[in-house]
Amino acid sequence: MSILKIPAAPNAIQKGSPLKMILDKAAVNQLGKNLQAVDAAFEKEAFVKNTLKEINQLSITQRSKHIAQSLKIYLPNNYSEAIEIILKSLSPPLNKTEGNGLAPLFYMPHCSYIAEYGVDPIFNKGMDPFNASMHAQYELTKRFTCEFSIRSFIANDEARTMRTLHQWMKDANPHVRRLCSEGTRPRLPWSTKIDSFVKDPRPSLSILDALKNDPDLYVRRSVANHIGDIAKDHIELALELCEKWLIGASKELKWLIRHALRNPAKKGNLKALELRKNAL
Repeated sequence: MSILKIPAAPNAIQKGSPLKMILDKAAVNQLGKNLQAVDAAFEKEAFVKNTLKEINQLSITQRSKHIAQSLKIYLPNNYSEAIEIILKSLSPPLNKTEGNGLAPLFYMPHCSYIAEYGVDPIFNKGMDPFNASMHAQYELTKRFTCEFSIRSFIANDEARTMRTLHQWMKDANPHVRRLCSEGTRPRLPWSTKIDSFVKDPRPSLSILDALKNDPDLYVRRSVANHIGDIAKDHIELALELCEKWLIGASKELKWLIRHALRNPAKKGNLKALELRKNAL
């Protein structure tokens, strides 16, 4: 049996058990075990002790960044070397897209580490870490979505990152395909806005068009939510896109359109109401 694993967690948020508890002592200890299993030089006990200091008052997103900062201390100073150790420490990929519960949040600090230290060559002995970071996110998103970390790369190097996402949107793995839509959402919950995409969402439209008929609902739901983001700032563009897609649409695509326009419809937008009716 592999010793590389993640702690058990509830299937959903439970009353009286804050989400931040997913990244508590058990998770930090298991992370240390996983890293030490693939790198005997990793100082597990020191890492755990340092990481658990003052962690109690932190939210889950703050804990994620805090753990990433602790990883920076105990992993090799060269980012490329450190990320290879992290990749070796990953448990097997998810084998389904639904019903995975909260356990994959264990990998949230891994994403924070990439976002914080995988962009700037200063953490990689002056060498461009882009390819190493893209490879790491490609592997990691099969275990826990990299929708948060990929945004740092869009902000820093939009053209190169979008070229990579255009390759990934054809990938056989649905988690990878979903990242292409979810990671480029202009107003992703729990994350910072992509200001350039809030202003002009057109760079991601070809991704949405390619994924609108994806065989996996997990991916199609992301496309719908992405259009919902667009509708908040560019309602006419969202309506135009959905109207075009409605022509000859399958029942799955019609569901996507209804889901995408639910909020404009709730606000009484007549065109959104009409399109949702036609998508029944």
